[in-house]
Amino acid sequence: MTKNFRLKRICVYCGSSSGNKIYYEEEARYLGRLLVEKGIELVYGGARVGIMGAIADEVLNDGGKVTGVIPQNLVRREVAHNGLMDLRIVDSMHERKALMAELSDGFIALPGGLGTLEELFEILTWSQLGLHAKPTGLLNIGGYYDRLIGFLDYAVEESFLKPVNRSLLLIKDKAEDLLDTFEHYQSPVLEKWLHSDET
Repeated sequence: MTKNFRLKRICVYCGSSSGNKIYYEEEARYLGRLLVEKGIELVYGGARVGIMGAIADEVLNDGGKVTGVIPQNLVRREVAHNGLMDLRIVDSMHERKALMAELSDGFIALPGGLGTLEELFEILTWSQLGLHAKPTGLLNIGGYYDRLIGFLDYAVEESFLKPVNRSLLLIKDKAEDLLDTFEHYQSPVLEKWLHSDET
């Protein structure tokens, strides 16, 4: 990719909990306002609780468009957001992630738990395999992901993660900086798994 990346929709992965610090939700809402200002639609997991609900509510309150995607068996557990004009109920988590990826031009992870991490690393793996060339970012609110970032750097040191693949994850502390990086994103040239002289 050699030109500025056209962002119409961004998928945000984040927690259905709010965490124990007020700034997690505050920064999620700020990201929501920035998306609306830039004319970017939100794609997310479809819940009305936690950080998920906070960013969706902010986008809606500011006149933006939100698409929620949620599996049928989580509609009650995650309390599906009934205020969405576009709430897509699917049969499985696999369908949820595939549809969110298909709808989106980029991906941002906010603070969250196992589900957020699982979504983030699956979409990064798809990028590593060349299944998409869309930007993937980590909004490191309050240093929440510092230890995870340190682990990824350690994985590079131990030769389990190539530097070029590590670079697929764009990391910023501020939402505006991350969105600016997305808008100027150029997908790196990834090496093949095996060279012709390897077996």
